[in-house]
Amino acid sequence: MFVRSLSLGVAAAALLVGGAQAADLIIPTTPQPIYEAAGFDWEGLYVGARVGGQFTGTTAYALSPVSTTSGVIGGVVGVNFIPMDPLLLGVEVTGDYIWNGTTSSGEFFANLKAGAVVTDAALVYAIGGVGNNWTGAGSTSVYQLGAGVEFAVTDAVTVRGEVVGQGDFDGAADSFFESAKATVGVFYHF
Repeated sequence: MFVRSLSLGVAAAALLVGGAQAADLIIPTTPQPIYEAAGFDWEGLYVGARVGGQFTGTTAYALSPVSTTSGVIGGVVGVNFIPMDPLLLGVEVTGDYIWNGTTSSGEFFANLKAGAVVTDAALVYAIGGVGNNWTGAGSTSVYQLGAGVEFAVTDAVTVRGEVVGQGDFDGAADSFFESAKATVGVFYHF
């Protein structure tokens, strides 16, 4: 009788434990994300402000005096696309006010940009564009080619350094690059 009672007790305990274990198999959990984006997001619209200098050589650039150094202050609006990692393509427009001791001018460019995202927070690029330069003496069609580097400071702010060589379409037999412009700027990415 004792053995039969003991056997029934062990069987009942086994059934109860089995039921308790089956209930423990379904535990609600929050799933972990499969992918988390790393680094700065270079794609999208951006705006910025920049300052720098323009250096004209021994041939006149866009009706400006030769052998002069001018200050530059301006703004930039653009958009970047990443068609495949790490290639970056972009379009931007720039507007600058240029002044020195004797003259001042305004300059506008429509640019194409191609570059590479070399680290999560660094971008190197080449830039080229065409535009107009306005002085008191008139307007001249101009072009520029150059390169730059841009670094992410926060999730939305970057700093950039850029150097371009510039020339004009005035028809004179002069150097391909008649001027150089170097700028640094701060940009906000949306």
